[in-house]
Amino acid sequence: MNPKIRTFLWFDTQAEEAMHFYTSIFANSRIESIQRYPDGPLEGPWKGMEGKVITGVFELAGQQFMALDGGPMFKFTPSLSLFVNCETIQEIDSIWEQLSEGGSALMPLQKYQFSEKFGWLNDRYGLSWQLNLAARAQKITPFLMFVGTHNGKAEDAMKFYTSLFQDSGIERIERYGEGEMGTVGAVKHAVFRLHGQEFMAMDGGTAHAFTFTEATSLLVSCQSQAEVDHFWDQLSADPQAEQCGWLKDRYGLSWQINPDALSALLNHPDPEKSKRVTDAMLQMKKIDIAGLERAANG
Repeated sequence: MNPKIRTFLWFDTQAEEAMHFYTSIFANSRIESIQRYPDGPLEGPWKGMEGKVITGVFELAGQQFMALDGGPMFKFTPSLSLFVNCETIQEIDSIWEQLSEGGSALMPLQKYQFSEKFGWLNDRYGLSWQLNLAARAQKITPFLMFVGTHNGKAEDAMKFYTSLFQDSGIERIERYGEGEMGTVGAVKHAVFRLHGQEFMAMDGGTAHAFTFTEATSLLVSCQSQAEVDHFWDQLSADPQAEQCGWLKDRYGLSWQINPDALSALLNHPDPEKSKRVTDAMLQMKKIDIAGLERAANG
């Protein structure tokens, strides 16, 4: 069964390479499936993507992620990073060594006041990771950093997100105090839960030159058109960002609202039907299940 929410990664043209790289690093990891762009000529922003990854599903440490090749228009930023809970010094050193090859350190792997060993880096593809020496039930946690005009909104965002999903709530909030590098009272570190899955968040200040981008999004799997409509209506705050089931919320974070039926239609055993579904999807904003079914049936 698919998890309700999955972290979705937008690569230029290296999604398949990246999935192989990441699954080689973590135990209990594998590539589950790859759906490719049609072989026929594509136009617009997808020109030249024939045969590349339109949907890749992979597991890292038993958790499911997704990826695609979308071209160079969006780049990863530290506003959404993957926080890895490591159980031993050997494990954190090994993962750091592999992820940092060809990448760059944002915070060196070392002891800090808040951790016996911690490091923050961008890997060779630009994806941001935080590694921490501390065991938790969930191995890898999506970490949201609210910066720039969204600094100070982490708590409001958590309250909003947890109001939308079942089995959700704010677990813990640690706030900035006097003399710390953050606005007093703002979120220094927080843990919250959406549909049983752990997330983390912080307010990161106003000085950063980056923010959330479409390169990292959260994909919500929906069982019906009514559920698609519900999440779309609640989350979408920027009509200009709506495309192919993607939207941007009031905090600039990107989401994908996808019906479970979409995957089956895209992976239809009849390649002509699959191509018609893909072509129809690429023209949609909110995903319309009935419209995809009409396209499949010609």
